[in-house]
Amino acid sequence: MSATPRRGFLFGTGALGATALLTGCLANDPPQQQNPSAVAAGGDNAAPGTQVTIGFSAPAADHGWMAAMTTNARAQAEGLPDVTFRATEGSSDVNQQIAQVETLINEQVDVLVILPADGKALTDVARRATRAGIPVVNVDRVFDSPDAYRVWIGGDNHGMGVNAADHIAAELRRRGVADPVIAEIAGTDSLPLTQERSAGFRDGLARHGLRVARRVAADFTAESGERQATNLLQAAAHLDAVWNHDDDQGIGVLAAVEAAGREEFFLVGGAGSRDMMERIKAGGGVVQATVLYNPSMCSSAIALARLLVQARGMSDLAEHEVPRSITTYSAVVTRENVDRYLDVGFAS
Repeated sequence: MSATPRRGFLFGTGALGATALLTGCLANDPPQQQNPSAVAAGGDNAAPGTQVTIGFSAPAADHGWMAAMTTNARAQAEGLPDVTFRATEGSSDVNQQIAQVETLINEQVDVLVILPADGKALTDVARRATRAGIPVVNVDRVFDSPDAYRVWIGGDNHGMGVNAADHIAAELRRRGVADPVIAEIAGTDSLPLTQERSAGFRDGLARHGLRVARRVAADFTAESGERQATNLLQAAAHLDAVWNHDDDQGIGVLAAVEAAGREEFFLVGGAGSRDMMERIKAGGGVVQATVLYNPSMCSSAIALARLLVQARGMSDLAEHEVPRSITTYSAVVTRENVDRYLDVGFAS
């Protein structure tokens, strides 16, 4: 996915088919509302096709990013007259999610869109769906085996870390900081996505001759973000730059920063919440940028599921079929370009 003001895929019926631009159509929503980043089809794909029943399963919406994933999926489906959306109740209990997916398989939905609470744990049930002739769109947290899904769409965790590092290095050079103290506030260290983000951050900094001096893990919650950021600030008398992996936990991180009265450093967030984008736009605080890991991928997952069942393809590609995998791009949102991305900012 390219980073454009109104994001989406160009979908059509083949290499020579008419194109259809999927655009973020809610760019003018009030800032306080959740922006579902629904996308609208055009060209050949705008015409209703075979009726499609899409089964959807995702973890409980226990934080802003996850809530946006489900909201985006529902909004996308509701905008398509040939789609029936069958969503299970969100659950972070893997056994319950497995049971819910089994129910959708037994109901013989046409296609499944699954954001697993745990990719490894949900692999077998996704494989059973595939063997039953139900294609699976795997969102973000990848299954253990590629034969468990037809399409994977998700974010680039390693690239997210690299892009954060590149931006921080450039900003430090601009400020003339020769020997910077850089801190990292990670998510949950046991998760592969956190490990990949941290590895990308280390790799990116190393290219610039820089390194992480201080690191804590905040488990992707505002409460832990505040606690761990407080510990970090108490342990480090001076910081020049901080990368916080997640804007939801960033609510607590910023509470700790404000309580400590610290303002000598700049902070780069992660994921792209509306709150962080508004802070970036306003300026005057420590928040200087955020690196996208955008829940709009779930809107696209629904669009892809529809195309699979209707045997439609993506017209910008020579192939007649939907690709096997799609990795979204982690654009860096700054004060200079924030207006381009406000439409995809999610509510924390």
